[in-house]
Amino acid sequence: MAISAADVKKLREATGAAMLDCKNALEQNNGDFDKAMAWLKEKGLAKAAKKVDRATTDGRVEVYMHPGNRVAVMVEVNCETDFVAKTEAFQNFTHDVALHIAMANPKYLDAADVPASEVEAATAEGRPAEKYYEEVCLLRQPFVKNESLTISQMLKEAIAAIGENMNIRRFVRYELGQ
Repeated sequence: MAISAADVKKLREATGAAMLDCKNALEQNNGDFDKAMAWLKEKGLAKAAKKVDRATTDGRVEVYMHPGNRVAVMVEVNCETDFVAKTEAFQNFTHDVALHIAMANPKYLDAADVPASEVEAATAEGRPAEKYYEEVCLLRQPFVKNESLTISQMLKEAIAAIGENMNIRRFVRYELGQ
């Protein structure tokens, strides 16, 4: 089956994967776009761990204003190239992260950012440190739209699907009156 350049381009825009990978995915799946996306995702999951050390110097700052204008979030998510930063998949990921921050109100990005005194106070109250990290650390929280995934797992899946290393660098959340 002949794969058109337009189909390859469409798949690349949807996934951020390399042109050759998009062409191969379409060829492997007889031109079926959805199956090709799934194939790339499956292939990407194996590659996601290899991408972790690659520099993320591009990306975007996502701004989310919760309905009613009582909560606002700014989150910086980095990726390797401006091309990926402009894709719908990357923008959807950053929006979902910002929405999650608005709803879940994490205080820190990850456990390394939590002051030891806070962890000690939590454990003194009888809460296990790991449970406390799940409550206050963005990367360890269950995603508000799908609690079977943590934000960290969601990030890994996005890396696999998009085909580039990504990281959530920082965030700030404002709530009216707080």
